[in-house]
Amino acid sequence: MAERRRFLPPIGTAGYHVLLGAVAIFILGPLGGITSAYMNFSLGFFVGGQVLAGILGSVVTYGYGPEGKHGANYIQTMAASVAGLSGMAVLIQAMTWLGLPEPPVLQMILYFMCIGMFGVGVGMLYTPILVDRMRLSFPSGFAVANILRALTDIRLLKESVAKLGGGTLGGLLSGLAVSIPVSGVPGQWLARFSATGYSASTFGAGMIVGARIGVPAIVMGAIGVWLTPWLRANHWIGPHDPFRKIAFIVALGMIMGAAAVDMSVLAVQALRQLGQMRAAEPAEDWKRTDRGFLWLWVLFWAGAIAAMGVGVLHLPPLFVAIAICLVFVFLMVNGISLGISDSNPISSAFVLTVFILATIGLKDPVTGLLCASILLISTSVGGDMQQDRSTGWRLGTNRRIQFRYQVIGIAMGAVMSVGLARLFMKAYPILKINQIAHPEMPGAEKWQSAMTYKLVGALDSFTHPNPRVMTALALGIALGLATEVLRKVIRHHPRYVAWVKGSRGGYTTDLILDCSILSSPYASSFGGFVEFGTSAWFGFGGVFASLFQTWQASRPKPAEHEGVPEDMSTMSLVGGGLIAGDSLAALGVGLFGLVTTLT
Repeated sequence: MAERRRFLPPIGTAGYHVLLGAVAIFILGPLGGITSAYMNFSLGFFVGGQVLAGILGSVVTYGYGPEGKHGANYIQTMAASVAGLSGMAVLIQAMTWLGLPEPPVLQMILYFMCIGMFGVGVGMLYTPILVDRMRLSFPSGFAVANILRALTDIRLLKESVAKLGGGTLGGLLSGLAVSIPVSGVPGQWLARFSATGYSASTFGAGMIVGARIGVPAIVMGAIGVWLTPWLRANHWIGPHDPFRKIAFIVALGMIMGAAAVDMSVLAVQALRQLGQMRAAEPAEDWKRTDRGFLWLWVLFWAGAIAAMGVGVLHLPPLFVAIAICLVFVFLMVNGISLGISDSNPISSAFVLTVFILATIGLKDPVTGLLCASILLISTSVGGDMQQDRSTGWRLGTNRRIQFRYQVIGIAMGAVMSVGLARLFMKAYPILKINQIAHPEMPGAEKWQSAMTYKLVGALDSFTHPNPRVMTALALGIALGLATEVLRKVIRHHPRYVAWVKGSRGGYTTDLILDCSILSSPYASSFGGFVEFGTSAWFGFGGVFASLFQTWQASRPKPAEHEGVPEDMSTMSLVGGGLIAGDSLAALGVGLFGLVTTLT
């Protein structure tokens, strides 16, 4: 170890931070950014890059021994910030769907960067409350902290990198196979196979979330297929429209209904925990922050958002002011949600903001999109910031340094989000076409763009309401409310919990309920935003992962794997690799097509 350290700059020196920053900003950040943007374009959600960046960052810092965990944490903080903001590339796609001319690159970069800087500032202000005093668990932050501790073991590090690498290679080859035209029967077979909705990223995402999330998407999609003839016959959708043309409104309502229940529960939990909040402890040096500086930071970037929004993008000052104020509310609510349940409901923040703006006079969808983007970006990057600080709290990582790494990542992410949006939409013109208005486009099965579908659909529904859409929305809200209330009452009842834990019949019943009748509205709603083929492959990935983990649990576990976080399971790492490889394949094929066209 001492010999290895001679090849590395000493901890805390300028060379040390240059090394970590270069790896994060030029290698791991772009890799995570491409993956996040691709997932949002193809599926409609993205998996946070903390685990992947933490594992690969540990390769760089392994030579520092146990103290390398802080360097790996700095790397994953910056890289995850790049990835999280890059996923917001779908906002550019949503503007295109709404008919807005392609916005100037510099304006969008500055607007996204201002929002991101504001979001991390507000998130940092809440850190002493959510992390230090309320001591919320932040499950993913806890998992990443354990991963960074565990990866000082070279055997575990090699095994993790091998699983990630194997998944990435599989995703790359799979993506190339279904994307590159091949003459002859094999090519025709691959084309038919691809038309089923398969992609390595869809299957890999299902492997990460498991059967309890994947199967409900299949159930919702199957119900939609079954109802399609009736929907067409009764003119709820056109003669050739897919069921998601109206199902996504129901799915949107389900999210709103479930979010209303969850936010009410979170408010009660927050009040209880605030009442039991621990007294402030003397802050160690690594934990200290300058609150005066943070307030100046937040006020400066709030003013920058207002200047960009009102002065450059010509948005109504009242709407911009309301959106900025709502960030202070939702970053607390979403932070509590992330800390308790590991779920950051950024879509709910966006939709509820549009709803609030619509009630006070919003009529233009583009205006609503640009204003509600303040909430979408702020809650995304602010939630990531709070989760990263929870990781740092468990490791004892210096908060001020971690904040600086995050700020640099936000700046890079703003550039990448706009750049990747333009790159992907030029390489794949289908991404520019509004799938709500033109549902029969060939090739749409690969680019479901469920996030964009959700954002544009919500804007159109609230700014141009019609009776049938509002009926579907009301139905969705009722389903979401009823389902989430029943889930809370039944699945948290002490006798039911004891029955599930104490018998095979109880566990099986709970699994069936969780996957079908009383599945989470958040999980079910995914089946309303995408075609059935995509839901099916997503669910198949979840079932495969759950079966594999059940089989693996029955085998004796090596001693060195005891206590290894779930995020480092074989299925989680291989699934993450599949997503990364598939996104690289799509980017490579798109770049090759662009170069060929230009030459």
